[in-house]
Amino acid sequence: MNGDIGGRRLQRLLVLLVAISLQSISGLADDPANPKAAANAEANPSSSDSKTGREVFLIGLSLVGAVVLAVFLFKLWQKKKREEQHARLLKLFEEDDELELELGLRD
Repeated sequence: MNGDIGGRRLQRLLVLLVAISLQSISGLADDPANPKAAANAEANPSSSDSKTGREVFLIGLSLVGAVVLAVFLFKLWQKKKREEQHARLLKLFEEDDELELELGLRD
């Protein structure tokens, strides 16, 4: 059950990251309401190309960052889950030792 809660948290975090990245993509779009920017882009097409390249680079960088973050969080979740299982196993064997001592099976 704890793993399900952690999975939901991870899903919510990933949805949040995707929403933020989509907002940043729409924020990089040209503003059609600004006629100066449109006239400037028509007059100097090389600056428009460099802006498009920069946009593609930023989008790619954000995607790589999201993937790296997701892998890191998944590995962290796996480690936490493994530690919880190990603690349960140790507790199980501790209880067995106490029972043996109480029954006098072991000194």
